Amino acid sequence: MSETGPVEPDISAQNERAISPARGLSTKLLLITIACVLLVEVLIFLPSVANFRLRWLDDRLHTAAAMSTLLMEVEPGSLPQGVQDDVLRAIGVKAIAMRDGEASRLLASTRMPPDVDEHVDLANTGQFSAIGSAIRTLFSEQREFLRVFGPVGESNRGYEIVMSDRPLRNAMLTYARNVAGISLLITLITAGLVYALIDRMMVRPIRGMTRSMLRFAEAPDDPARIIRPAPREDEIGVAELELSRMQERLQKVLGEQKHLADLGLAVSKINHDMRNILASAQLLSDRLLQVRDPAVQAFAPKLLRALDRAVAYSEGVLAYGKTQEPPPSRRRVRLHHLVEEVHELLGVPPASDIEFINTIDPGFEIDADSEQLFRVLSNLCRNAVQAMMSDKESSVVRRLTLSAEREGSVSRVLIEDTGPGLPQKARENLFTAFRGSARSGGTGLGLAVAHELVRAHGGSLELVESVGGRTVFAVTIPDQPIKLEDARRIVRRPA
Repeated sequence: MSETGPVEPDISAQNERAISPARGLSTKLLLITIACVLLVEVLIFLPSVANFRLRWLDDRLHTAAAMSTLLMEVEPGSLPQGVQDDVLRAIGVKAIAMRDGEASRLLASTRMPPDVDEHVDLANTGQFSAIGSAIRTLFSEQREFLRVFGPVGESNRGYEIVMSDRPLRNAMLTYARNVAGISLLITLITAGLVYALIDRMMVRPIRGMTRSMLRFAEAPDDPARIIRPAPREDEIGVAELELSRMQERLQKVLGEQKHLADLGLAVSKINHDMRNILASAQLLSDRLLQVRDPAVQAFAPKLLRALDRAVAYSEGVLAYGKTQEPPPSRRRVRLHHLVEEVHELLGVPPASDIEFINTIDPGFEIDADSEQLFRVLSNLCRNAVQAMMSDKESSVVRRLTLSAEREGSVSRVLIEDTGPGLPQKARENLFTAFRGSARSGGTGLGLAVAHELVRAHGGSLELVESVGGRTVFAVTIPDQPIKLEDARRIVRRPA
């Protein structure tokens, strides 16, 4: 029977849903643009229809004033009522009156309404009052009667008319429909232009960045998936450029992580055989201790210590392949003796003419894990030796000097060599695996491991100086803090 694993989601289907046009930024932008333009049109429409109302009433008042010129030629009361009704019906009013100074004269009238609902002073009507009256006229279904008055021309004469608001409301509705049609056309044209411009300038680049991120997520190791930024200097151009750089950096990091994973896999395959070989070497070394030769007795313990360290490294290499280091097991360590062991295991060829100087006081003590500190100093010294051996000129001084100092509870170890110094690229990527190597073909793992081990001690590894003829690294490790309970026990201990 075949086993069926968990079904993974379809990334392409998710991508299509993520950029669906119905839910995309373009649709939202178009709807927002239409809504904003319509809101502006409404804000413009209200004062526009109010002004239309005042103009319409003013035209009706002027028409009545023109008709009043003929009515004033007739003796008061001599004009038949039928003629007055015809004249007022033609104008569309109920009554016409003329005011000259304090005197007022009714020129013509028909059946007058019992009450007048609104008095409209065309000469003194504010904008907000006109808007409110226009809204009431436009949306009121009940007939109202208006008294409209105001000056006409440059004379002191004023005219008044009384009329129903139905003709005015019908004219305003016609005007509103015309304005609504024009506004809708303007809205669609404006929204289309704004949408086209913003879509070209913003939405398309953003959509392109979104697709690039989704495509890059599907295959981050494919260089073709990295976005190609457009030659723009605005925010979109900066975003595309930074996204491209971020994808390039991420691709390099993923490549380095894959390299480490492959290295861990390879190490795990050879680790078992390496431990067996070293175990056999340990058995042979134990037999060397039984040989009575003084030279063998002098070198056998050193060989045993080297094999013990090799076994420990072989057992711990899997943890390194998984980017895990055990926490330091800190003890008081005589640094001078540890540096001598580093010197003995460096394997410096005598023909290289490299001078090793250990200036550390034999009584100097440091609070650290001896094995991890040995690895740190061994990596730093080995890098220094390899750098000095790369210089083939015989007259050049080749010297590796180790010194130490203490300030309070902090120990500082200096590793100084007279090599050619670190190149600029190595200094920029210092302590970064696969990028911080000073040698062609190097991996840079030595400095990366040393930096990680020192930081596990709560200390720091830094490059103090690197010029031609002088390169100095400093390892700073603080003493392990004493627990309060341990300090109390020491104080209470009887003398």
